[in-house]
Amino acid sequence: MAIIEFKIPARISKALGLPKSTPRTMQLRVLKKLLKKARFTEFGQAYRFDEILLSRHPGRKFQEFVPTFNYNKLYKQWWYKTLEGVPDVCWPGKVKYYALSSGTSESASKYIPITNDILKGNKNVMIKQFFGLRNYEDVPVKSISKGWLTLGGSTQLERYSAGYYAGDLSGITAKKAPFWFQPFYKPGKKIAKEKDWQKKLEEIVEKAPYWDIGFVVGVPAWIQMCMEMVVERYNLKTIHDIWPNLAFFVHGGVSFEPYKKGFEKLLDKPLIYIETYLASEGFLAYQDIQNSVGMKLVLNEHIFFEFVPFTDANFDDDGEMVDNPEALMIHQVEEGKDYALLISTTAGTWRYLIGDTVRFVDKARSEIIITGRTKHFLSLVGEHLSVDNMNKAIQLASEELNICIPEFTVTGIPYQGFFAHQWYVACNDEVDKVKLNTIIDDKLKELNDDYAVERKSALKAVFIDVLPEKTFMDFMNSKGKIGGQHKFPRVLKGKMLEDWNLFLKTL
Repeated sequence: MAIIEFKIPARISKALGLPKSTPRTMQLRVLKKLLKKARFTEFGQAYRFDEILLSRHPGRKFQEFVPTFNYNKLYKQWWYKTLEGVPDVCWPGKVKYYALSSGTSESASKYIPITNDILKGNKNVMIKQFFGLRNYEDVPVKSISKGWLTLGGSTQLERYSAGYYAGDLSGITAKKAPFWFQPFYKPGKKIAKEKDWQKKLEEIVEKAPYWDIGFVVGVPAWIQMCMEMVVERYNLKTIHDIWPNLAFFVHGGVSFEPYKKGFEKLLDKPLIYIETYLASEGFLAYQDIQNSVGMKLVLNEHIFFEFVPFTDANFDDDGEMVDNPEALMIHQVEEGKDYALLISTTAGTWRYLIGDTVRFVDKARSEIIITGRTKHFLSLVGEHLSVDNMNKAIQLASEELNICIPEFTVTGIPYQGFFAHQWYVACNDEVDKVKLNTIIDDKLKELNDDYAVERKSALKAVFIDVLPEKTFMDFMNSKGKIGGQHKFPRVLKGKMLEDWNLFLKTL
C-alpha cells in the first residue's frame, strides 16, 4: 500500500507551489517571477527586463533580448564583479556563497553563485521530493524517521578577503540546513567539517555502530565505498547487519546502473532508489514515482528551462555551443531527442548552458533522463556515441557476464590511418577481457545505428583495458577530486586525458 493516503491541503499546496497548470504556463510564471526580481540589477537593465515583462510573449522576447551564455562568457562579462563584492549584478544583493565546481574535465574551479533564493528553492524541491514518497508502494514508514547519512563536501567553507565563502554545494547546503533536520543529519556537524576525505570516511566508519540509518544520500561510488568499509571493519555479511532500518538510497550525478550489482552484494534486503538531479546551479529534477524511468523537471519553482537540440547545427565537434542556437521552451520539445539545457535561476544564471544533455521519456509528465554532457561524447567519424549508450552497454555486459563494473571511461585514438575507441574499465572480478570487449562492441552496435555503420568503415577497432577499481579512485585522488560530488569522466579528452595517460605509466 502507499505510504500516505491523503491529499495535501490547498494552502500547503499553494505554499509549496505544487503544479496546478500546464508546463508552459508554469514556466512562463517562473520566468516572469525571475524577471521581476532581477529587473533593477545591472544585468536586468542591460537586457531590458522591464520591456520583456510588458511583452505579450515574454518567452520569445526574453530569447530575443538575452544572449546565451556558458560559464566563461557569463563570468568574464558579469560574475567577476560579484566576486569583488559588487551587489545587484545579476541578482539583487551581494553573493555570499559560491559553489566550487570544476566539472569532470576542467582543472580550473568554477565559482557558481549561491544565493539565499536558490537555497530556498532547492529546499522547497527537497520537501516536494519527500512528499513524493506518498506515490511509492510498501515504504517502510519507520525508516523515514531514522538517520540520513549524507556524504558530501566539507561544511568548513573557505572565507575570502572580499567577504564571501566558497566550497562544495553539498557543504553549503548542509551548513544552511534547518535546525529541525539536525537530529536526523549524519555524520553530524563535527565530521561534516572534515576536509580530508579519507579521514572523514574513517570517522564515519568509527561512528557507524552508534547510528540508526534509514537514508543514505550521495554519489554512488562514494556511498558504495563507505558501506564496503563499514562491512569490512565490523566483519559483517551485509550493511543491514549494522543498519537494519536502511531502506532508501538518494543518488544523482551519474547513472546508477553500473553500480547496482556492487550495491546488491552489500545488502540483505532491497533499497528504494530515488534519483535526483541536483547540480551546483540548482535542483532541476527528481524521481517522484517509484521505478519510473525518468525524473520530473521542477517547472514551478526557481528555474526557467530552455532546450537546445543537441545537433551539429547547434554544437561544434568539441561540444561548444554556437552563437544564437535554436532554443525551445518546454511545450516545444519532443520525446526521444537529445537536448542541451539552458537555465535561468534565482542565483542570477541567465540562459546558462549547464553542460548536461537530457532526453524526454514522457513529455506529458515532463520526465527526462540525463544522457550525457555536451563535451562528453565520442564522434570521431560520425558515430555519435553518447554517455547513455555507454552506460547501457556496460550494464548489459555486466549482466551477461555476472560481473560488477563500477567505473569506466573511453577515449578516441588514431589507428592504422583511421580511428579506434580505447576503453578503460574498472572491475575487481575475474573477467575475460576479449569477451567483455566483444560484448560491449556488439551492444553498442545494437544501441546506436551510427556506431554500427562506422564500425564497418572508419572506426576500425575497439580496445579495452581492465583495471582495479582502486586505480580510478587513486587517479581522482591525485587530481584532488575525491569525495563529495566528484565523478570520474566517462569520456577523456584534452588535459584530463594527458594526465590519465601519465598516471597509468606510473603504475
